[in-house]
Amino acid sequence: MTTATAKSKTYRPGKIRERNHELILAAAEQEFALHGFRGATIQNIAERAELPKSNVLYYFSNKKKIYAAMFDDILARWNTLFSSVTVDDDPAEAIAAFIRTKVETSRTHPLASRLFAMEIIQGAPFLMTHLRTNMREWVRGRAGVMQQWIDQGRMAPVDPVQLIFLIWSSTQHYSDFQVQILMVENKAEYEKKDFDHAADFLTEVILRGCGLEPPKK
Repeated sequence: MTTATAKSKTYRPGKIRERNHELILAAAEQEFALHGFRGATIQNIAERAELPKSNVLYYFSNKKKIYAAMFDDILARWNTLFSSVTVDDDPAEAIAAFIRTKVETSRTHPLASRLFAMEIIQGAPFLMTHLRTNMREWVRGRAGVMQQWIDQGRMAPVDPVQLIFLIWSSTQHYSDFQVQILMVENKAEYEKKDFDHAADFLTEVILRGCGLEPPKK
């Protein structure tokens, strides 16, 4: 049981800590997705990461901390690009890049999206504090930027918070409901061109709904 994707990267000397963190969190995604929080064990996470259990415990003293760190990593991966957007940026380019990044993340990290969905469906027992603080603040901040674009007449007067919800849900659909999509489209598995097509479609529909012209690729 290995995390081949994480191990395929080259790390410079002095980056062992970052490397081990990445290996542990990648392994945790697999373990929690397969067994849930209660069924997952630190021993199995260590084996998936190909690290001694003592190394895992050096970085994370218990399973709950691994779980929390995993979600911090997932949410940062999803939202980092749009986090740096300012009112001076072009609305169409910024929103299009956010949509495409989220679709690509659904392709490269489908387990992360499913784990997040399962946590929310269960009432967010481990994420409630994050939702009430960090995520609420992030959404308000991003919505504030979009509201300034609207006030300046640079995009249609849509509800910025609902727009964020729409982008989240539509892009994560391709990982959360993979089986449904493949069955409906009569495919055995996704190909990258499927995600590219989805990103093109969502970008076109969402941006035009916001009164924006999709950027030329």
